Amino acid sequence: MKMKHDPRFRGLSGLVRADATGAKAIVDEINKAFNEFKDKHAKDMDDVVRVQEVDRINAAITELNKELTDVNKALAAAKLGGAGGDVDPAVGEHAQAFNRFFRKGVDNGLTDLEVKAKLTTQSDPDGGYLVPEEMESTIDRVLGTVSSIRAASRVINISSDSYKKLVNQGGAGSGWVGETQARPETNTPTLAEIVVNAHELYANPAATQKTLDDAAIDIAEWLADEVGIVFAEQEGAAFAQGDGVNKPRGIFSYTTVANASYAWGKIGFIGTGASGAFPTASTSVNPADPLISLYYGLKAGYRNNASWLMSDATMETVRKLKDVEGKYVWSAPTEQGEVATILRKPVISDDNCPAIGANNFPIAFGDFRRGYLIVDRVGIRVLRDPYTNKPNVHFYTTKRVGGGVVNFEAIKLLKMA
Repeated sequence: MKMKHDPRFRGLSGLVRADATGAKAIVDEINKAFNEFKDKHAKDMDDVVRVQEVDRINAAITELNKELTDVNKALAAAKLGGAGGDVDPAVGEHAQAFNRFFRKGVDNGLTDLEVKAKLTTQSDPDGGYLVPEEMESTIDRVLGTVSSIRAASRVINISSDSYKKLVNQGGAGSGWVGETQARPETNTPTLAEIVVNAHELYANPAATQKTLDDAAIDIAEWLADEVGIVFAEQEGAAFAQGDGVNKPRGIFSYTTVANASYAWGKIGFIGTGASGAFPTASTSVNPADPLISLYYGLKAGYRNNASWLMSDATMETVRKLKDVEGKYVWSAPTEQGEVATILRKPVISDDNCPAIGANNFPIAFGDFRRGYLIVDRVGIRVLRDPYTNKPNVHFYTTKRVGGGVVNFEAIKLLKMA
């Protein structure tokens, strides 16, 4: 299939103002726009023209905030996979041989090179050759740039089809005793096994042989541009709402339960008290109260590194909410490298999150690094296919990835009900 070309992510160098100076400029613009937004929003909202002006500024802030998020993620992702230490000559030789294979279709001893490069445990020539390390790190950087949940979660590499983890659910007993008192047996802790399976993700970009014959084309950059963003988009959707069938299981796909009745294996939620909306302001109710309740619905141990997760559309709505003191709960970033915050906790924007609607869960709050785990099976493979769609050459590219909640205490949801 043909891939979409997104110039923002080409080689991670084409992002709009993707440097520290650009980040600071965006921060300044956001703060200027947000001050104007607060000024107009505080005035008489019956004025139709003024309401339209507020909505226009709000939309502009959303775009600026999204641009800043892209820049921050690109800068962070660019630090991954940096060169360091000695380079294995066999790995370099493998990269050169792979480049010849990619262009001409002749393996040039590529199988033997993979043995020398100690890559045979993940290599199956019948199913494709492993891409060189530099090319894989380029794709990984694109994944980290595009996928918000991947950037916020814990990511580990595995060499098998699944990752298993035992989680202590508590229950271990203890007590105080005197020097000569008996020590009766205490309760043993309850352990739960978490299994995260790796599922196959594929892309099948095509290029003409004439294009591949062009010595100027950067194979690593081309593959990252064609495959990386498509992989990231598929991953992002699965990490948010995937059902776990032949794909990762998403944060919003698990069984939910009112937080007061929380039980392991389910994700607790706080209701807004209004169907499909935040509550209407009154003398006893503040529209931002559900966010404050959600904040404190998470145990203190998880709040230290917690973040909000929501779509840009939901963030636009939240931006208009105030606390009991009349202060906006949404705050613009103040320094380069920072993101917007709600109640002083960073906001992760991901449009794969559910929208605001009756009984929907548009917002998650939690320590996603402890709560959600992504597993990458080491090795991205490419099978060259010059026969199926002549004169195009297809590159059937696969990777194995999984994801799932591993700590149900660490994430809470907001329910519009």
